[in-house]
Amino acid sequence: KQWYQRRVRVPKVKAVGEDEVFKVLATGKRRKKTWKRMVTKVTFVGEEFTRKPPKYERFIRPMGLRFKKAHVTHPELKATFCLPMIGVKKNPNSPMYTQLGVITKGTVIEVNVSELGLVTTGGKVVWGKYAQVTNHPENDGCINAVLLV
Repeated sequence: KQWYQRRVRVPKVKAVGEDEVFKVLATGKRRKKTWKRMVTKVTFVGEEFTRKPPKYERFIRPMGLRFKKAHVTHPELKATFCLPMIGVKKNPNSPMYTQLGVITKGTVIEVNVSELGLVTTGGKVVWGKYAQVTNHPENDGCINAVLLV
């Protein structure tokens, strides 16, 4: 077991299949080409993200399913904070979901904790920390996570 699974209650993760995450889009004049996929789960894209031209874009991530903030609970303080996300560290379902920024239950995300004022033993301010998603964001409309301390 991982070091963080012993200290924080980590949810059991149900495998999410590709047919559940992606919707096949038919393109072309006769709707014959089926190489495009639309992501149907919550995703995270960075601040400097720009889309490819629609003709060449293979994976479409809708604007309505893009999230920038997460409700992160600190297990020792027993308090919840709305923190901006930095990125998706690991999605346990698939490396491809990690690369695309798909967020499902059990995904480890990186959040900006600079506003919490956490300080290391050396006196430096902690900037980013990892948190694990504890809910199904596509059902709830928000991302709830537990800080991995």
